[in-house]
Amino acid sequence: MYSVRSSLCLHRSRSRPAVTAALTGLLLSLSIPAALPAAAPDPPARGSAYMGMGVLTHDGGGTGPQAPPTASRATQTEGVDVSSHQGRVDWPTLWNADTKWAYTKGTEGTYYTNPYFAQQYNGSYDVGMVRGAYHFATPDTTGGAAQADYFVDHGGGWSKDGRTLPGVLDIEWNPYGDACYGKSRSGMVSWIRDFLNRYKSRTGRAAVIYTATSWWTQCTGDHAGFGATNPLWIARYASTAGTLPSGWSSYTMWQYTSTGRTVGDHDRFNGSERQLRDFATG
Repeated sequence: MYSVRSSLCLHRSRSRPAVTAALTGLLLSLSIPAALPAAAPDPPARGSAYMGMGVLTHDGGGTGPQAPPTASRATQTEGVDVSSHQGRVDWPTLWNADTKWAYTKGTEGTYYTNPYFAQQYNGSYDVGMVRGAYHFATPDTTGGAAQADYFVDHGGGWSKDGRTLPGVLDIEWNPYGDACYGKSRSGMVSWIRDFLNRYKSRTGRAAVIYTATSWWTQCTGDHAGFGATNPLWIARYASTAGTLPSGWSSYTMWQYTSTGRTVGDHDRFNGSERQLRDFATG
């Protein structure tokens, strides 16, 4: 193999300019590429998704500090949503910070359950909060009815005790691939309908739909058919909730920031604490 060392030896008797020129020519002959393409980031592992995982980059509101909501605390009630990313949650601290309700990620697809679910779901209840569970939908893996069954069977049920909120279908950008999970708009609407119908038949309550307006428009064609039956939890990190998806004239809950004061994403229930408990009762 021809080396830089041997080249310098051959040219030892030459003048410095000649050696420099020879070395430059040798390096050029090696055809070293100017730069290698950057490797694509690895997709996150299945099960790692959480509520609002893609909202900052897809639905406006920016990536910096979010402005506080314009509605006052007198008319809206503070809440929080958590997942395995938060681990063991300090519920007394959140309660003392006037957080009155909480949603915990229960399941994803038909392959994942939150290992911290018991501490998060029961811990919020034990300090006095109204609590509920949410399911992160993956419409590309199994059908809507199958995922509703998995959710209910792993903590997503509902009871009329005034302290348990109806389950949530978290339907948003796919963190593992195609934004709309490879489905057509009509196919996505059918998948959502199958989930909602099965959840209602299993629990007696209509599930809440958590989504962002731009995803809903992109992946369902701004379908208006669920607004009359299913409460809306809108995701938008800004000082207002902005334009809502078709079919809803108001939201029930609003995820307004992903930079919670203590832990998790922070949310507002669109009503007083008494109205929150009425909503839980059904």
